[in-house]
Amino acid sequence: MRIVLLGAPGSGKGTQAQRLVARFGVPQISTGDLLRSAVARGTELGLKAKAAMDAGALVSDDIVIGIIRERLGQMDVAAGYILDGFPRNLAQARSLASMLAVIGQPLDAVVLFNVDYAEIARRISGRRTCPNCGAIFNVHDAATPGITHCTNCAAAPSLTQRPDDNEHTVARRLAVYDEQTRPLIEHYRAQGLLRSVDAQGAVDKVTARLVAVLAPPAPAAKRRSKPKPKPKSKKKSKAKRVRKPVRKAARKAVRKSARKVARKVARKAVRKALRKKPRKKLRRSPRKRARRQAPGPRL
Repeated sequence: MRIVLLGAPGSGKGTQAQRLVARFGVPQISTGDLLRSAVARGTELGLKAKAAMDAGALVSDDIVIGIIRERLGQMDVAAGYILDGFPRNLAQARSLASMLAVIGQPLDAVVLFNVDYAEIARRISGRRTCPNCGAIFNVHDAATPGITHCTNCAAAPSLTQRPDDNEHTVARRLAVYDEQTRPLIEHYRAQGLLRSVDAQGAVDKVTARLVAVLAPPAPAAKRRSKPKPKPKSKKKSKAKRVRKPVRKAARKAVRKSARKVARKVARKAVRKALRKKPRKKLRRSPRKRARRQAPGPRL
C-alpha cells in the first residue's frame, strides 16, 4: 500500500494515518513530523524550515523533497507507506512521481479528505499532540473532551499544542492550501488515483469510510451468456477437402461394381438360355389327324 493523504490542514489526515498504520502495518511519513524533528535536532534543514513553520507558510520544496527522499530510502517503507502532508504542490507531486518511477513503486491511491473550513478552524485550535509517541488528540472530541494527558503512553505525559496550531495562523494556512495544494486534486484525478472521503463526523465513522475507500473493488459477477457462434469460414476445412474426393471415389466404385454385377448376371442368363433344349412337337394319332382333316361338322 502506497498512498497519499490529501486535504486541508486540520482535516484529520494525521489521526486517520495513525489508524491505518495500526491496521495495515505500514509506516506513516509526515512531512510535518519530519520537519519538526529536524527543527528539534537543530539540523541545517530544520533551521531553514523553522521560520516558515512559525509563520504558517510552506517550507521550500528543496528542503521537503530532500527529507522525503531520505525517508523513502529506509528499509521499513519497502512494503508500503502513508504520505501525510506531502506533496503540497504540483512541483512536489512531479518530484515524487520521478522518485517513485526510479524505484518502480508508483502510488496506489490518493485520498482526499473533505471537511468544511469552519470545522477545520475548530479542530486546529483544539488539537493537542503527545511529545513522546506523537499521538494526536483534540480537546473538542466527544470521546476525549478537554483531554490534557496522553492515554497511549504509560507515563501519561502532558499534551502540547503546536506553535502553528492557533487561530492566527489557520486563515493563512488555508489560503496557502487553496493556492498551492488544491490544484493537486485535479492533477491526481486526471491520473485516476484520486479517491474522496467525507472526513467530518466521529473519528470511527471516518475510519470506516476511509477503509472502505481503500478496499479493492469486488469483482463483478460474470453473467452466463450464450457462446457466440463462430463465423463460417469460406475456406473449406482440411477434413472437408479430404472427405469429398473419398465420397466421389466411393460412388464411382459402387457404380462400377453394380455394372459389373449386372453384366455378370446378364451373361449368366444368356448362357442359361443357350443351354436350354427346344421343346419337341407332340405327334397326333392317325385317327385324330383324319378327324381334323375330314370335312363336315364335328360331333
